[in-house]
Amino acid sequence: MTMLPEPAILAAFILASVILIITPGPDMTLFLGQTINGGRAQGFASMFGATAGLLVHSMLAAFGLSALLVASATAFTVIKVAGAGYLLWLAVQAIRHGSSLSLKPGRLSHLSLRRAFAIGLGVNLLNPKIVMFFLTFLPQFVSASDPDAPARLLMLGLLYALLTPPLCTPMILGAERFAAAMRASPRMMRAFDWTFAGLMGAFAVRLLFARAN
Repeated sequence: MTMLPEPAILAAFILASVILIITPGPDMTLFLGQTINGGRAQGFASMFGATAGLLVHSMLAAFGLSALLVASATAFTVIKVAGAGYLLWLAVQAIRHGSSLSLKPGRLSHLSLRRAFAIGLGVNLLNPKIVMFFLTFLPQFVSASDPDAPARLLMLGLLYALLTPPLCTPMILGAERFAAAMRASPRMMRAFDWTFAGLMGAFAVRLLFARAN
């Protein structure tokens, strides 16, 4: 048994994860804001807290989906199809409402690294949208008929969380310039929105057509 999916699926998952991680959102707003107003150490602490929250969510989603798959492959497939609808809704929301990145200069606010970590952790652990996202995103890369699906779900969940720190580190190191560039370029923000929407829409359409055939 191997925990890794086929190379083509793994490559698609990594590409999708990279795009999702660098797309502006609440997590990016959190650690960039902490960096700008409290320094890089504070930004890194909040980023690792948010990553820990993602790790918890991804593992819970993987174990929950694995248990569902063992109990009923049909129920797992229903979750995948319902998930396609949710991903399509996320795509529409991204186009209609745009990025949720909101960075405004504020007064300096120095927090302890422990508190900054706890804020990052809490932001993700208490966000039901993240639970819903992982429950719909991970199944897109696993087949209900795959005997190694439970192990692969777990591996994909862990991989997503592990990809976050190396991708977010450059943003923290250049937080002020990155934030200024994002604020000064509405076209760049919309490019992220359309890329995210296209990715989510592609997953949804791909799955729905696969079920139709």
